[in-house]
Amino acid sequence: MKITVIGTGYVGLVSGACFAEVGINVVCVDVDQKKIENLKNGIMPIYEPGLEEIVKRNYASGRLHFTTDLSEAINGSEVAFIAVGTPPGEDGSADLRYVLAVAHEIGTRMTDFIVVATKSTVPVTTGDKVRAIVKEALDKRGSELPFAVASNPEFLKEGAAVEDFMKPDRIVIGVDDERAKEFMKRLYKPFQLNSDRIIFMDIPSAEMTKYAANAILATKISFMNDIANLCELVGANANLVRKGIGSDHRIGTKFIYPGVGYGGSCFPKDVKAIIKTGKQYGYELNVLQAVEEVNDAQKHVLVKKVKQHFGDDLKGKTFAIWGLSFKPNTDDMREAPATIIIEELIAAGAKVKAYDPIAMKEAKYTYIGNKITYAKDAYDACVDVDALLLVTEWSEFRIPSWEALGKLLIKKIIFDGRNIYDKNYLEKLGFTHYGIGM
Repeated sequence: MKITVIGTGYVGLVSGACFAEVGINVVCVDVDQKKIENLKNGIMPIYEPGLEEIVKRNYASGRLHFTTDLSEAINGSEVAFIAVGTPPGEDGSADLRYVLAVAHEIGTRMTDFIVVATKSTVPVTTGDKVRAIVKEALDKRGSELPFAVASNPEFLKEGAAVEDFMKPDRIVIGVDDERAKEFMKRLYKPFQLNSDRIIFMDIPSAEMTKYAANAILATKISFMNDIANLCELVGANANLVRKGIGSDHRIGTKFIYPGVGYGGSCFPKDVKAIIKTGKQYGYELNVLQAVEEVNDAQKHVLVKKVKQHFGDDLKGKTFAIWGLSFKPNTDDMREAPATIIIEELIAAGAKVKAYDPIAMKEAKYTYIGNKITYAKDAYDACVDVDALLLVTEWSEFRIPSWEALGKLLIKKIIFDGRNIYDKNYLEKLGFTHYGIGM
């Protein structure tokens, strides 16, 4: 079986590599010639645990190919996945220009029946737009070649994307064509040998499922952060509250950790997009608007605590930042709370020394890139600084040498933005600890 994946970003590259891993002939297409050449040489455009090994192994075996030539790629392909970016527009809506441009190119270049499947996160009715664009391109050619459209949203967690793809908890596929259904069922059979995880539905429902999934997870985060802030005011401990409500199997423990807010490529963009979709249909998604507002405010909480301790004027102060990516095990800096925190510290006159195991290279391309000092390791970041701010909970930060930190820091002060440290234990060691919601 041969398939084409158009777009070699996070979704496209992981999907293409994992399909190749189970023996499928995969051609990944991108307009960026340099990216394609880098991939052929084993140079990854993103950091994702396990991805580099799979890409190199399957490229060497001849199952995974990289090209800029879409005509060559789709020739003989049974499915063409659209996995290009859908960045948020100024009004929060998903920008579909790249998706629709690819649909046009497919219609222009296809030579046989093909299933055009959107893997990009797209709003409801995109399937209809893709169908119309492909049909329009075929009409211009005077061609009556048959094709089908499908929606196959991804549910990959950054930092665990390869495992999520290889061992999915569900595979959502929206189709309205029996031939497309059979193609997609055959394509995903290697990923569900022990149980049937495919959920077939209509295309609009599949498109909505992706947004609804991310929106409800973002809601859990913002809800817990709201509760954590209230806990702090009334003298409750948010960590204990989290354990209490998380033991209810209807709620669960995932995504209810208090912290400095969510970021990344999915939650911020998708919450904005589904809110915009509601407005387009004359409906206000008030809960999700509040989710977004809580999250925006939460990114400022840690600096508020810094100013409560040191005062609003931070001139002459230097702070260590541990963690720059929006979550561990990725170099993704999109909407990362660290960027807001650093910008606020600098605006108040402070200097920042930062360390992240993976994301420092990526950080240099952001608007804070040349405004901070980059440390060679976690301890180097703490040399002669006034306090440490833990922003991203990388594993290597979980049990540091408190004796070493106590000697490096000017003052033994920790602002724990992810509540990973034991407040009572640190206070016994002479540290001042500020957490979220306690």
